[in-house]
Amino acid sequence: MAENVIIVEREGRVGLVTLNRPEMLNALNDELMDALGTALRDFDADDDIGAIVIAGSARAFAAGADIAVMAEWSYSDVYKSNFVTRNWETIRQVRKPVLASVAGLAYGGGCELALACDIIVAARSAKFALPEIKLGLLPGAGGTQRLPRAIGKAKAMDMCLSGRPLEADEADCYGLVSRVVDDDKLREETLKLAMTIASFSAPALMVLKETLNRAFETPLSEGILFERREMHARFAAPDAREGITAFLEKRKPNFTHR
Repeated sequence: MAENVIIVEREGRVGLVTLNRPEMLNALNDELMDALGTALRDFDADDDIGAIVIAGSARAFAAGADIAVMAEWSYSDVYKSNFVTRNWETIRQVRKPVLASVAGLAYGGGCELALACDIIVAARSAKFALPEIKLGLLPGAGGTQRLPRAIGKAKAMDMCLSGRPLEADEADCYGLVSRVVDDDKLREETLKLAMTIASFSAPALMVLKETLNRAFETPLSEGILFERREMHARFAAPDAREGITAFLEKRKPNFTHR
C-alpha cells in the first residue's frame, strides 16, 4: 500500500483495526476497504482473537466515501467494478463480534460501516448522518436497510430525506448506538467491552451473533425455530458443559473455545 491506510493491533484476545487517513477524515476508498477487509478476515480466522474493534480518529470515525474519486464514474463503471459489494460487504462475512468505536464524524459510508458492526460505542463527540441526498444520491452500503431496522422507519426517513446528523445522545435515545462514553474514555471503554466479550466461548459468541442477526432477516416463527435449534446444539459443546459446571462449583469457567 502507498500509505498505511489502516493500523492493525492486538490487545489480548481483541483485534483492533484503526482507520488511518486522518488528513481525509478517514474517507473510505477502495484501498482502505480492501485493507480493512483483509484485516477482518485475518482476525476472523485467528483462534487467538475473540472480538474485533474498528476505530477511527478523534475527529472522524469516517466521513463517508471518498467523493473525489467518484466524480467521473458512470453507471457502467460502478456496475462492472461491483462497487460496494466487492469489498464493503466483507464485514458481513465476519462471524466474530465486531465493535465500532466512534468519535467525531460518522457520515455516509462511515455511518453505514458503523451500522454493519454488531455494537457501536460512541464518544460524546460522535455525529451520525446519511447525507447522500445532498449529492443527489442515496445510501448504498446498507444504510437504507440497516438504519430503519435500528431506529424505526420514521426516524430513518427523517435522517435520509433531510440529511440531518444525530448527536451521540440522540443516537443513543433512538437505539442507533449501544452506549455513549466520554471522548477520553472511548478507547478504554470499547476495549474493555471487547475484552469481556472475547473472554467468553468463541463458538457460543458466533452462534449468538448469527441467531441475533437472524431476527432481522426472517419472520418471528422462523427466528424462534432457529434460536431453539442453536440452543439445543450448545448442549453438545464442551464449553457449555464447562460453563454449567463452573457455575455450580462457584468458579470462573475455563473456556477452551470448543
